Amino acid sequence: MESRIEAQDATRVVAKAKVGRSKQLWKAIKKDWQLYTLLLLPLVHYFIFRYIPMYGVVIAFRRYQPGGPVYGSEWVGLRYFKMFLRDEGFWRAFRNNIILSVEYLVISFPFPIIFALLLNELKNLTFKKFVQTVSYLPHFISTVIVVGMIKEILSPSIGVVNMILKDLTGRTIDFVSDPRWFRTIYITSGIWQQLGWNSIIYLAALSGINPELYEAARIDGANRFQQMRYVTIPGIMPTVMVLLILNIGSLMAVGFEKILLLYSPLTYETADVISTFLYRMGLTMNNYSYGAAVGLFESLIGVFLLTTANYLSRKFTDSSLW
Repeated sequence: MESRIEAQDATRVVAKAKVGRSKQLWKAIKKDWQLYTLLLLPLVHYFIFRYIPMYGVVIAFRRYQPGGPVYGSEWVGLRYFKMFLRDEGFWRAFRNNIILSVEYLVISFPFPIIFALLLNELKNLTFKKFVQTVSYLPHFISTVIVVGMIKEILSPSIGVVNMILKDLTGRTIDFVSDPRWFRTIYITSGIWQQLGWNSIIYLAALSGINPELYEAARIDGANRFQQMRYVTIPGIMPTVMVLLILNIGSLMAVGFEKILLLYSPLTYETADVISTFLYRMGLTMNNYSYGAAVGLFESLIGVFLLTTANYLSRKFTDSSLW
């Protein structure tokens, strides 16, 4: 009897807490309603272009033909899933996707952190702003232009790199058409393009560290490196973990546009990934149901990676998205 009464009391406390939080939320919305209205347009955008199209996933389980019913004419169940699981081209694309994503994450993720730490140590504000501006610029260059620059620089006939190679070794390399060089080109160009932009969040986190911690460290005799190790890095670690979780969650979503512009049948061996395989199967060959099945499979893997990374981060570092 007593346990039942205690359970009822606990339920009442939880209910009152929920009501209190909801009242506080409505008070905050009424107080700053102008700011909250700014959320309206992004929410409408996501609802129209992200959530409503989710219903179209049903064509992965139906036989869809262009010109026929919007959501297919015949229920086929897991037919298309079984098809791509038996497709050697899919498994090649899946393997390339995993390798390219993991290599890019492992190699590129530390660079913005290191860059932000180095910028934070600069005392000349004019030079610091100049370096930041120069590092941000590549992010705003169109992917089409970036790929065009890559092809020009690495061209076997007029490229700067091959001109230097020819002078040094007497031979040239067709980097863009050689599957062995594709991952190197993709990763290095991605680091160059996103280094400055990705460092912005870390610089913001660095600016939020209490200056008194550095003063206390200097009083204790810590040099610049020790201050960075024991004050700066722990101060930005929650931000690092959150961004790492987000990057792991989007591990399957490699840069489709750049790969599509860079790759060719000669480089399918290492360049073909799930998104380009889906593009060829779904749009080029008009097999929309097959492409939807592949896309759904890719999304499920992304959700699994995101939740797993979030769980591990919460368990070992106390930092997580939820």
